Amino acid sequence: MAHSTSAACESCRFFDDINGGQSAGDEGLCRYNPPVSQPEPKSPGLWPVVASKDWCGHFTSEMTAAE
Repeated sequence: MAHSTSAACESCRFFDDINGGQSAGDEGLCRYNPPVSQPEPKSPGLWPVVASKDWCGHFTSEMTAAE
């Protein structure tokens, strides 16, 4: 099943561009779910790192980034 290119993470309101909008790199943080726990008790949780062209099953047209 093909997905729409508009369903890419970069179009989602929960995508946090970790490069500050600069063209170098296409990674960001997915802020849809809470941070993932780490094995060490004192380690902070981490947000999942995703590529701007990634996509997931949570995306809907209501979740597009504010312009």
